Amino acid sequence: MDAAQEAQKREAFRHLVLNALERRLFFIPSFKIYRGVAGLYDYGPPGCAVKANVLAFWRQHFVLEENMLEVDCPCVTPEVVLKASGHVDKFTDLMVKDEKTGACYRADHLLKDYCKEKLEKDPKLSEEKAAELKHVLAVLDDLSSEELGAKIKEYGITAPDTKNSLSDPYPFNLMFQTSIGPSGASTGYMRPETAQGIFVNFKDLYYYNGNKLPFAAAQIGQAFRNEISPRQGLLRVREFTLAEIEHFVDPDDKSHPKFAEVSKLEFLMFPREDQVSGRQARRIVIGEAVSQGIVNNETLGYFIGRVYLFLTLLGIDKDRLRFRQHLANEMAHYAADCWDAEIECSYGWIECVGIADRSAYDLHAHTDKSRVELVAHEKYAEPKEVEKLVITPIKKDLGLAFKGNQKMVVEALLSMEEKEAMELKATLEEKLEAEFRVCTLDKVVTIKKNMVSISKEIKKEHQRTFTPSVIEPSFGIGRIIYCLYEHSFYTRASKDGDELLNVFRFPPLVAPIKCTVFPLVQNQQYEEVAKSIARSLTAVGISYKIDITGTSIGKRYARTDELGVPFAITVDSTTSVTVRERDSKQQIRVDVDKVSSLMKEVTDGVSTWPDVLWKYPTHSS
Repeated sequence: MDAAQEAQKREAFRHLVLNALERRLFFIPSFKIYRGVAGLYDYGPPGCAVKANVLAFWRQHFVLEENMLEVDCPCVTPEVVLKASGHVDKFTDLMVKDEKTGACYRADHLLKDYCKEKLEKDPKLSEEKAAELKHVLAVLDDLSSEELGAKIKEYGITAPDTKNSLSDPYPFNLMFQTSIGPSGASTGYMRPETAQGIFVNFKDLYYYNGNKLPFAAAQIGQAFRNEISPRQGLLRVREFTLAEIEHFVDPDDKSHPKFAEVSKLEFLMFPREDQVSGRQARRIVIGEAVSQGIVNNETLGYFIGRVYLFLTLLGIDKDRLRFRQHLANEMAHYAADCWDAEIECSYGWIECVGIADRSAYDLHAHTDKSRVELVAHEKYAEPKEVEKLVITPIKKDLGLAFKGNQKMVVEALLSMEEKEAMELKATLEEKLEAEFRVCTLDKVVTIKKNMVSISKEIKKEHQRTFTPSVIEPSFGIGRIIYCLYEHSFYTRASKDGDELLNVFRFPPLVAPIKCTVFPLVQNQQYEEVAKSIARSLTAVGISYKIDITGTSIGKRYARTDELGVPFAITVDSTTSVTVRERDSKQQIRVDVDKVSSLMKEVTDGVSTWPDVLWKYPTHSS
């Protein structure tokens, strides 16, 4: 099968899945009666249930298992917080405009689409040209706005809808801006991630945890990105749910006490060296990846292993899941190592979880901006003699020179790192004055030798003070759920063989409804039994759907199979019922008074369907 046929097959499969999802109300385009808004979707009843189940399992698998501290912070974030984190200045994509209609497009997406279409659909493409296009795709994230614009012009790329010429690329900030309060004086943004709320609360969380490291804080919440031209359906949206963990750890000790629990796991990994040399992803044991230095440290490796278990237990196909290491050009300058959990679906390999060692960047950034020290302490068993930097601002001389700005200049001097301070000392000794940038004033001032004393002294220390590093697993919940939909979907022939029926093979863990209750025929006694079973299911916390319509049992099975309901209880007597499993279609007979406890067993994962098959008599339909 060539690339074009493969692309058509993927598109046809995606159409089937999306049709089933929308028809059964897993999702609905938002504001549909007003023709909708690109990049905004509503979850319908089964979609809400799947999402709630995924998040409940996330809490169980991470928050409870690791004894994490869960917080819930506002979506509206003051500008100063996002200025410190770098989002105000750097959270941008390059955009181009249709020069006649003003329609906006992401510049890198247009170039990427052009290259992919040529490679997949142009039979006359020379080997040399194909190699060039593949190289462009490989370095796409590295291209500057000028280089991106030059490629768009070189290839004659135009606006997709009108074929009009395009403007030069320019940066567009992806945050939704708002104002806090009626005056408009306080600028805010809808948060683009939940992490900053955790970072700014570090000091209080550290205290709450008994001033001990390591510890992790977690948050589930909405995030917002004003995408230039949302596409890929449910995968690239403007409002979405993130589940993020910030694991704070001593930068000198990134071992993990529970690493042995995941160290023998083997799964597809795609290290940086393999990507650069053109090799494919390969199965690697995570313990070996850490010991060989492929993964930077044990804590990062531990979370990669836990993410693998989380995704596969949800129902993600382990053969279509890989962990790809960021290339050098993708890594932030401060990051020690970054991996993405990528899931293959009809759109290709999609990043669904990012697992990054962000070093101490975020806490440093907020310390510098807020002047509140976000640090941890390690007490020594015995005092240690250490060489310490001592900065002593001469407040009288600084006051005469800077008057009302004296306090901010003093704070800036005291917050200098050792290297900067010693460079300032050398300049003052040589030239008697030096230029010095004060961030809070947003200007450079002149410091004279008589205004500050900088020296190093031997001091006894009883504790070490340091800024913790952060290991951050960040989960795009909507992306995971969409990939789960695709991985769970299949079709099978009806009993008569005259049509294909849709089935979602959700594990009981995430299924929107755990079981259905059907009286076989419309009969007062059977309906009473069905209602009694429904009450007992409610009592043990099992979601169900009861259907007392006169529709044939085969059609009722088909309807619930398409919702991904794993079990169907059919009432065909007053003392016992049949229980049918969705995928095998096998049936067993169970006493009425035992059926709710059986459903609790299999939906909670205490027993599997093969476990119960031998306990109960089978039933032939």
